[in-house]
Order: sequence, then C-alpha cells, then structure tokens
Amino acid sequence: MYTSSHGNPKYAPAGYPTAPMSLPPPSHISPFRGSAASASSWSTGLCHCCDDPANCLITAFCPCVTFGQIAEIVNKGSISCAASGAVYGLLALTGLSCLYSCVYRSRLRGQYDLEEAPCADCLVHFCCETCSLCQEYRELKNRGFDMGIGKLAGV
Repeated sequence: MYTSSHGNPKYAPAGYPTAPMSLPPPSHISPFRGSAASASSWSTGLCHCCDDPANCLITAFCPCVTFGQIAEIVNKGSISCAASGAVYGLLALTGLSCLYSCVYRSRLRGQYDLEEAPCADCLVHFCCETCSLCQEYRELKNRGFDMGIGKLAGV
C-alpha cells in the first residue's frame, strides 16, 4: 500500500513497488563504467613514442598497420588486423580515420578501466593520432599481448 499525492492510502498497481525507492545521491550516479577516481593510469605517456622505436617508425609511415593490430586485440579477434587496417587506410584518405580510431581508444579504456587522459579520446586522436596509436600499442604490449599475432603471449 502507498499514499497518493493527496495523502489517501492506495494499493500499487501490479508490477510496481509499494514503497518508495531510495536512490543514491546524484554524485554517485555515473554513466561510465568506473569513476575518474577509480580509473587506472596508462602504462606509458602519450608522448613516449620512442619507448618503442620500431613501432614509432611503423606508425609514423603506415598507421593502418598499428591500428589494425590494436583493433584486432580490442575486438578479441572478431575482425582481423588486415580488415581493420584496410578500413582505417580508406578512412585516412578522407581524413576521418581519427574518428574511427578514437572509438577503439574508448573501447580499450573501457576494457582496462584506463583514465581518459590527457583529454577526451577523440581530441587525443584528432590532435595527436600517431602518438595515441603508439600509446595504445604500448599499453597492449605492456599488458602481455604479442602484437605480431594479436593475442596474449604464450597462449
């Protein structure tokens, strides 16, 4: 039984709670998987491209290769490295590849609960595409993935 807005007792319709629900304060409600306070840091910085010189060169001259490797792992093998790289390459001809790759940065962050740093994912990819791809590549490599075969090393 619940009380109407006029103070009269009423019975709740079927399927509805009879007592008012208590909700947490709005500060605890977040549309994201984790809060900024609980998100972990990236294993390397955005501008630490030379930590892996080979990947830095490959990404500088052919970013579709690095993107394909990242996408294959983020997609858990459902889309091949070659297919993802080809789509990225075609979008690069239109200048829209950064929009495609920022989606994968967001997915990667969601899978590993990484902070959205130093700024929004699409802004990072728009302003610093090569650096962001290198950072994502290093993050996966540091988490034990064999980037050449697209899965965890030793599996």
